Amino acid sequence: MKKNRLYIFAAFALFLASCSKELDEININPNATENAQPDYLLTGAIKNTADTYWGTTNNMNSSLLFAQHWAKVQYTEEDRFVFSNSSFTALWSTGYSQSITGFNKIIEIGTSTDNSNYRGVALTLRSWVFLLLTDAYGDVPYNEAGKLKQFITPAYDKQKDVYYGLLDDLKAAKTALDPAGKTIAGDIIYSGNIDKWKKFANSLRLRIALRIADREPVKAQQVIDEIKADGDLYISDNTEIAQLIYQISPQQNPVSAQFDTRDDYRISKTIVDKLFGLSDPRLAVFASKTQTATPEEYVGLPNGLTNSEASNLGFAKTSKPGTYFLAAQAPAVIFSYAELLFDRAEAAARGFTSEDAAALYKQAITASLKQYGISDAAITTYLARAGVQYDASNYKKSIGEQKWIALFGQGMEAWTERRRLDYPVLTASVNTVLEGKIPVRFIYPGTEQSLNTKSYTNAVASQGADLLTTKLWFDVF
Repeated sequence: MKKNRLYIFAAFALFLASCSKELDEININPNATENAQPDYLLTGAIKNTADTYWGTTNNMNSSLLFAQHWAKVQYTEEDRFVFSNSSFTALWSTGYSQSITGFNKIIEIGTSTDNSNYRGVALTLRSWVFLLLTDAYGDVPYNEAGKLKQFITPAYDKQKDVYYGLLDDLKAAKTALDPAGKTIAGDIIYSGNIDKWKKFANSLRLRIALRIADREPVKAQQVIDEIKADGDLYISDNTEIAQLIYQISPQQNPVSAQFDTRDDYRISKTIVDKLFGLSDPRLAVFASKTQTATPEEYVGLPNGLTNSEASNLGFAKTSKPGTYFLAAQAPAVIFSYAELLFDRAEAAARGFTSEDAAALYKQAITASLKQYGISDAAITTYLARAGVQYDASNYKKSIGEQKWIALFGQGMEAWTERRRLDYPVLTASVNTVLEGKIPVRFIYPGTEQSLNTKSYTNAVASQGADLLTTKLWFDVF
């Protein structure tokens, strides 16, 4: 009897093993690869990040309004800073669950396949994503982020520590990138040109060095000295702009996709007035002529109007953004040559380098104008205007105002630079809900309060109240 029970048990075990094997085979998707492909991952992660960076929530409905590049002509709540803790979830959720996770996987594959260029490119792009996150929210998960098997509720790192960590990551990325090394595929920014990726990584290092310059000038100087000592190069002309050039529908620029079905936005009166005042030839690029003819041809919409006020001004007599920005294939610019030159000008003005700040400032304006196809003759005329001249006694004003113009359309970067340099001086509408203040950060997503309560609470205790008006660490003045 005992022997029979053993046979029954053995047969039952064999049956379970057989079922398990069959279930394993049944649950395999025959159309899915069992091994992640780095080229597909890279393309997808770049596209998802660029869509979020350039899209509605983080650009059109927030940072472009905060920088007063754009204004809202209907449903004006966001232009009056009426937000909740569900308003700013897109950058957080996409950044952590898709972008950083995807770039981490590419780094892992690059390491396992001994392809340091995949590792360097992914590390550079991951650093850019973390930079977007900390610039917007302040303290964010960094050291524990994207490691779901280890940290379900990742701790938040202080903004200073995030910046310092990114500087280390970008230095490592620069070292990993080898133009003589293995090729990569799926690169829809530089088409596998590793020399350009090295320049982009170094340009991001300079951006961060200036981000921390008011707080940590010694560290900023050290970073710039390291780049120079290594003989490394930055983005060096308009052909090296870091950008994603979109395709036709359904892969078009998110701004184009938005205007295909909606008509909520106009160019801000603030920037139109500035461009008019300087006789800036970029006005015809940045703005469209009014649909109904007006004496000015280009009419900006004041920021922060009520819905009724905006309706009274109307759609036809106010200017949409220019057709350049509404085109399906318009690029999502991540880092322009003009920005790099403005950064070098500022580094010189601060005494971090011995370069000529005034000369670099002029080169930066020239690069921005050439980026939009402005003629050499028009550039010469523009640079001679009194309002364009470099003021060494107030470099933040000169660089801040011209950089703000050059960053048109790059809402998140324009907003961050305006917070850092404090120029141009912008005035909030009386209709806004922040008592005359313009937002200086994003609110954390409400899901962080409910799902990552301890880390969220610690961050708020360290950084300050989770409000649109709480200044971040880098924003000193």
